[in-house]
Amino acid sequence: MAAQTSGAAGTPDPAGAARAAAPAGGESVRVDSWIWAVRLVKTRSAGAAACKGGHVKVNGTSVKPAYALRVGDEVRLRRPGEHERLVVVKRLIRKRVGAPVAAETYVDNSPPPPPRAAIAPVGIRDRGAGRPTKRDRRELERLRDVFGQDPGQERDPDTGRR
Repeated sequence: MAAQTSGAAGTPDPAGAARAAAPAGGESVRVDSWIWAVRLVKTRSAGAAACKGGHVKVNGTSVKPAYALRVGDEVRLRRPGEHERLVVVKRLIRKRVGAPVAAETYVDNSPPPPPRAAIAPVGIRDRGAGRPTKRDRRELERLRDVFGQDPGQERDPDTGRR
């Protein structure tokens, strides 16, 4: 099958690629498939996991992976460690396409990410300062607990130990 081209130069036609990836004849597109196709998540299974975890909302409602999207729906995707994405569906596509074509299928209304100065890393030591002492380590752990950057280990509420 030949690629869609436009003009005499033979350059790929982005609109043609989006039309080729669109569902045929009024079919719907699953939300997990669409967020993968427009490159909001890396894999479709990651999109399904985000839906199951309640990280994907369509028009303010948490949805399952098989939810049928429509043009005009507002999709809100929240991923840990990244800022929230808020997009409005302009065009439905089923297959994954190039990034420039994918960007034309939605309107990005995401809030701007917070400035880097506002997210100061906690506990960064100067280069060459040596190994932290036991006292330094305890202070770093206290700071991480205060700022919610616990390394992932839960503390025992009775003893305070990990």
